[in-house]
Amino acid sequence: MTEQDQKQLGNTLWGIADQLRGAMNADDFRDYMLSFLFLRYLSDNYEAAAHKELGPDYPKLEKDDRRAPLAVWYAQNPADTAEFEKQMRRKTHYVIQPAYLWGSISEMARTQDGELLHTLQKGFDYIENESFASTFGGLFSEINLNSEKLGKGYTAQNAKLCTIIKAIAEGLEKFSTDKDTLGDAYEYLIGQFAAGSGKKAGEFYTPQQISSILSGIVTLDSQEPATGKKKQLESVFDFACGSGSLLLNVRHRMGTHGIGKIYGQEKNITTYNLARMNMLLHGVKDSEFEIYHGDTLTNDWDMLREMNPAKMPKFDAVVANPPFSYRWEPTDALGEDMRFKNYGLAPKSAADFAFLLHGFHYLKPEGVMAIILPHGVLFRGGAEERIRTKLLKDGNIDTVIGLPANLFFSTGIPVCILVLKKCKKPDDVLFINASGPEHFEKGKRQNRLLPEHIDKIINTYQFRKPEGEERYARRVSMEEIETNGYNLNISRYISTAQAEEEIDLQATHADLVALTRNAEAARDKHNAFLKELGLPPLP
Repeated sequence: MTEQDQKQLGNTLWGIADQLRGAMNADDFRDYMLSFLFLRYLSDNYEAAAHKELGPDYPKLEKDDRRAPLAVWYAQNPADTAEFEKQMRRKTHYVIQPAYLWGSISEMARTQDGELLHTLQKGFDYIENESFASTFGGLFSEINLNSEKLGKGYTAQNAKLCTIIKAIAEGLEKFSTDKDTLGDAYEYLIGQFAAGSGKKAGEFYTPQQISSILSGIVTLDSQEPATGKKKQLESVFDFACGSGSLLLNVRHRMGTHGIGKIYGQEKNITTYNLARMNMLLHGVKDSEFEIYHGDTLTNDWDMLREMNPAKMPKFDAVVANPPFSYRWEPTDALGEDMRFKNYGLAPKSAADFAFLLHGFHYLKPEGVMAIILPHGVLFRGGAEERIRTKLLKDGNIDTVIGLPANLFFSTGIPVCILVLKKCKKPDDVLFINASGPEHFEKGKRQNRLLPEHIDKIINTYQFRKPEGEERYARRVSMEEIETNGYNLNISRYISTAQAEEEIDLQATHADLVALTRNAEAARDKHNAFLKELGLPPLP
């Protein structure tokens, strides 16, 4: 499928969402829409694997027979279904019974079957509790099929679901939808719903252009970035993973088998479910990722609370786009927490450094971390200054990247990327000022970084050679940073003022002389016409 077709599919699905949601909030409708797309993906993937497993025994149905082929096979082979499902669990990692496949559900929608809602609820329960070897409890917990937002009473709700599913099925039929395409469509819809959600979108979505910068940085060799991309990452961690798009961007850059295991954490239950669906929909097996639902700041994930340093999990790469300047409750107990004890606690008004220190604590000695934060972390005083100073003195801050304003759905403020390492070779800090108007494309609602802008940032980080572009990047010694009181405000080290355009006085003078001559010639010609007409000339 071409990129144009993918975009068209995304537009088709978004058009369906926009048309059918009616008075329903976009966030609420998002959960229905994405869940149905997820069910379609699981079904397609499962039926393709079943076809391969059964070979010539896979039923070939007449064109007008709209039953699911597997439903026919199950009816014909009741004694063999248990062994078949055992094989499918081993090879595909999950099972979906024929009644709950997308083809069966969409046929019920097409015929306006009065049992669709009941069947769909049973199907969701089955996928949560029985489909996968590792349970996916609560995967559809935020989707209320009995919601009055769908209609008043069972009949109205069932009819609305029939309409939605029928429209999605018809929209998808126009396209050849392989699993990669459905994954792209899912990402597109998440982005569109994020745009419609405004400030709330920061809870679950990092624009792909920003994700590409972070993934481009953390997949390079941490000690010698100039040598290129690592062949393998044992593990990657995002402690505020939202819908998982940033983790998937890292996986895409490393390749399908380039990461041993993906780890994520998300506090919002709806977004947590989105992330798990997003992983599976992009072909990440349930054994290849672990997403935890919980609060990062209180650190309630048992896996991360291991006190034995030899057993404590550490990650090759840490990426994050945590909520900016989040208000939190730092307590005396947290002051003794292993993550913060050597640095002090971030202030109550802004948990930015608390998030940073959490991720940094679980970074391997040879790993690399890239985190998106508001510019305030670069220069604010008090507790934040103390934390920043220690990180600098310990040689942990490698690179500071300033980005343009208005790149995010959730905020219009300019943000920065901090790159941190526990063992970095250069004894300076690289500053990149990518916020100038020539380094992004201005949009009506959102500004955008084009591929060339992203590549320039990553290349400058990789080769650490900013010479010749003093207004774009500069390596700054620790001595200079110390004289500036460990303030990392980019404008202290790189001029962010717009350079005035140089004027060639000689050329300008020549242009003015030529213009004057042309004006005089035109006046004389006009006066000749006026004289013929007996009218007074122009002065």
